[in-house]
Amino acid sequence: MPVPPSAGSPVPLPGLRAIVFDLDGVLVDSFEVTRQAFALAYAEAVGDGQPPFEEYVRHPGRYFPDVLRIMGLPATMEEPFVRESHRLAEQVTVHPGVRELLAELRARGIRTAVATGKSGPRARSLLECLGLVTSFDTVVGSDEVPRGKPAPDIVDLALARLGCRPEEALMVGDAVTDLASARAAGVPAVAAAWGEGDEDELRAEQPHLLVHAPAEILALCPARRPRS
Repeated sequence: MPVPPSAGSPVPLPGLRAIVFDLDGVLVDSFEVTRQAFALAYAEAVGDGQPPFEEYVRHPGRYFPDVLRIMGLPATMEEPFVRESHRLAEQVTVHPGVRELLAELRARGIRTAVATGKSGPRARSLLECLGLVTSFDTVVGSDEVPRGKPAPDIVDLALARLGCRPEEALMVGDAVTDLASARAAGVPAVAAAWGEGDEDELRAEQPHLLVHAPAEILALCPARRPRS
């Protein structure tokens, strides 16, 4: 049963064992790299003209091939987009406070997963480049499930790999599709307002909690167990 939105100060979720994170906009800032990769892919696959990047960013959290279909763009954009994204990966930055949050979650015994609109290989490659891949127990890409966000499939698979039930987890995302995916999976959703998402749109989805910094997520987590 999903937990209702918090009222007032957040309190720890009873039995929380795992957190599922979206990648882009939550853990990392990849906006400029994505813009450059999209522009190059459009030029190679379509030709001259202004790449419709503003329309593309209206579909956050979705698998890139799905967005191409929605926008009526050629599937041949995927190969140069992925190629350029890999080339520019070192320009992606980790959001402030994310490394510290992940270290504290590990210290508290909270398991972690990434559930992203990227493909699994792209996500793992980027996380490895940033020195973050070992901070997660599993990384799930949209190419590994029948349906991408906002369907629950990617969250369901992440929980299965973590060995957790929905009531033992929460999901952190910066897009409406992330929150909808969590809700469909029966998982409390936390809206990350430091990403590219519109805060009013995120609030309208009635997340369990809206946070403005990664450390605020710890308010929902059990405290560290005292050392014997």
